[in-house]
Amino acid sequence: MWGIQRTRYADCNGSEASEETEIVVNIGGVKQVLYGDVLNRFPDTRLAELVDCSLKSSEEISLLCDDYDPDSGEFYFDRDPEAFKCIIELYYYGEIHVKRGICPICFMKEMEFWKIGSDFLDECCKSHLKEVEDELAEIAEKVRTILVDREGDPSAGGWQRFQMCLWRLMEKPDSSLPAHIIAIVSFIFILISSVVMCVGTIPDLQVEDSEGNLAEHPTLEVIETVCIGWFTIEYLLRLISSPNKMKFVMAFMNIIDFMAIMPFFVVLILTSFGAGVLELANVQQAVQALRIMRIARIFKLARHSSGLQTLTSALKSSFKELGLLLMYMGVGVFLFSALGYTMEQNHPDTLFTSIPQSFWWAVITMTTVGYGDVYPKTTLGRCNAAISFLCGVIAIALPIHPIINNFVLFYNKQQVLETAAKHEIELMALRSGAGELKAAPGAHKHVCGAGVWENAMRSCHSDTYIPLLKDPRGGFACVSNNQSNS
Repeated sequence: MWGIQRTRYADCNGSEASEETEIVVNIGGVKQVLYGDVLNRFPDTRLAELVDCSLKSSEEISLLCDDYDPDSGEFYFDRDPEAFKCIIELYYYGEIHVKRGICPICFMKEMEFWKIGSDFLDECCKSHLKEVEDELAEIAEKVRTILVDREGDPSAGGWQRFQMCLWRLMEKPDSSLPAHIIAIVSFIFILISSVVMCVGTIPDLQVEDSEGNLAEHPTLEVIETVCIGWFTIEYLLRLISSPNKMKFVMAFMNIIDFMAIMPFFVVLILTSFGAGVLELANVQQAVQALRIMRIARIFKLARHSSGLQTLTSALKSSFKELGLLLMYMGVGVFLFSALGYTMEQNHPDTLFTSIPQSFWWAVITMTTVGYGDVYPKTTLGRCNAAISFLCGVIAIALPIHPIINNFVLFYNKQQVLETAAKHEIELMALRSGAGELKAAPGAHKHVCGAGVWENAMRSCHSDTYIPLLKDPRGGFACVSNNQSNS
């Protein structure tokens, strides 16, 4: 029998009899002796209602506990004894702290059973509970997305079903084998287009046009045209099938897709106006800028790479650390460039002609690049360079660890969400199959279906699982707590 050392508190009702009352409870096979004066500190809770059970009928007592032994006066509760250790802390310390290893969602169910409000939770536990709830909401959203991708909307019309099917085909590689093949083909076209763009700049592979200027090889232009054709068709199909056109157009990755194909058609339109237009200096600069914009297509790889998507999200969550890095570097560049100019300006062969010109030297020194085009020639200037080098290493190293940590946390979270969502789908399929077996005729099938269902529900009610979505039969679909805490 375990327990917490009793602390003497005054009875809220001033009852001397309540102070001497001993309440014996059995929580999941573990016996605990409680005292009435302690329990009456919170009279609205279930445990406090046990103090005056001698005045209640057997029906009223059965509503308070799972079983009651009138001979020994012992109350039986089929609850988690580990969670009850945290619950009982409320009566002795005035607040509850959830111990490590207990599922926060399951613990909230325990608090609800014992009629204890969430206001008695410690602040750190409240924040942890909020994180778990947000994580479960993300898992639920992923589950809904997967179900929609697999089954679609049964109430949709013919065009809407075709639109949704096309959307899954172009946007959801995991929805079907054809969608997976299209994603692979798109990935190959992105690689080919990027390689062609790079190879086209090699002088040995270029040809001279009618005016003697170097131009891309015709074969490479044909390959480029085929790739742009694929990107255009892909973009238009995704735009047509998109359920929200405005959201699709304004999405960052879709803007990248548009920028990857737009330069080709702009150059094609300018070319159709004739050579006279292309000879204009401003038009030539615009065409050159548009050709440079073709490098944006390399970012299309992020659409098919979860690693690049995770890196982008990690950088978004690390804006504060990146801002600190830029602030450190900015202060260092201004300080050491000003010192460098002051120490070097009197040297006859100085390379530090002004403080703004010295910014370049400070940047390449603090980032440990050191091109050698600008360097100090005095002793004080070299000492300043050494100090700037050391400060630059420290300034860059300090924010790096939080950025890496954010990446690891976000990557692990994404993996946990994907695994938990798949686990939830498997549980839903298990419940669906168990329900069909239970509804089917035949005693053998009925028993098997019930056994599967009971096993699923036992796992759902264990401490290592988190209830996620309501089940139409009254139960919960659960997600492994070990997965959610990874």
